[in-house]
Amino acid sequence: MSRVTTPFDARSTAAEVIAGTDLTGKNAVVTGGASGIGRETARALASAGARVTLAVRDTDAGERAAADIRATTGRGAVDVARLDLADRSTVGAFAAARTEPLHILVNNAGVMALPERTTTPEGWETQFATNHLGHVALTLGLHDALTAAQGARIVVVSSSAHLISPVVLDDIHFVSRPYEAWSAYGQSKTATVLFAVALAKKWAADGITANALHPGGIMTNLQRHLDDAQLRYVGATDEQGRRLEVPPGWKTAEQGAATSVLLAASPLVQGVTGRYFEDANEAVVVTEEGDGRSGVAPYALDPEAADLLWAETTRLLGVA
Repeated sequence: MSRVTTPFDARSTAAEVIAGTDLTGKNAVVTGGASGIGRETARALASAGARVTLAVRDTDAGERAAADIRATTGRGAVDVARLDLADRSTVGAFAAARTEPLHILVNNAGVMALPERTTTPEGWETQFATNHLGHVALTLGLHDALTAAQGARIVVVSSSAHLISPVVLDDIHFVSRPYEAWSAYGQSKTATVLFAVALAKKWAADGITANALHPGGIMTNLQRHLDDAQLRYVGATDEQGRRLEVPPGWKTAEQGAATSVLLAASPLVQGVTGRYFEDANEAVVVTEEGDGRSGVAPYALDPEAADLLWAETTRLLGVA
């Protein structure tokens, strides 16, 4: 398979990527659509005519985001629904309420670098439960709606942090090994890529494509758990310790949403599935000499690892 390249790059915005695309009559769901790149992804899809549902924990924040999107796009078809990925009851309720065909699912929401190990009521480590398990449960629950769309696209927002760690199947939830915030985050993001790889194979007959992506560095609510030292380390603050809106080398939210929008809607990637993108192009597979900030790890695209994770994920969720 040849690597997919496009005319776009790290500086491209979601609006530029979706220009000329008509999504009239299409339905889309964006998790975490109340802020950051989720909001900008939803804005771009709505601007092209899609009916967009913001799936959010805080519905008040979601309503404010929806109002902003309606005002800036002139499109009224922006809905809000509650979804807490760490609460299986809300995931099930959200999926059950979707009866119409779903053409685009953007699994965008997430948590990052929780300083202490926390778990869900099931005993699952919170980052893995939210970033991976919650989105898997949601996606599986939406299978019929996605199939009914006859050509649905699933977009999985991962991260270059997947390069930190593969999925450690022997101790996913840090029961025996010491908890480390970035290892836990990296593992959860590797899991999201492997999920896209598994879906690409398992749901191909349903006409569904699935791809993962790294959006780039963007200052959003995702950094809320980082302390001052960590923010300084990643270059997110100035010499006085003040947060920078767009640190050097980082992206705006509009640029950060571009790759999600490309995979969700662009004809340039029609039929492409099971791959990992960054900067609006398919990423290269890294070697041991990789810079640790870009590219995709071979273990994140390994079909055998994807099958093993699928088996463990469905076991944990108790689904066939």
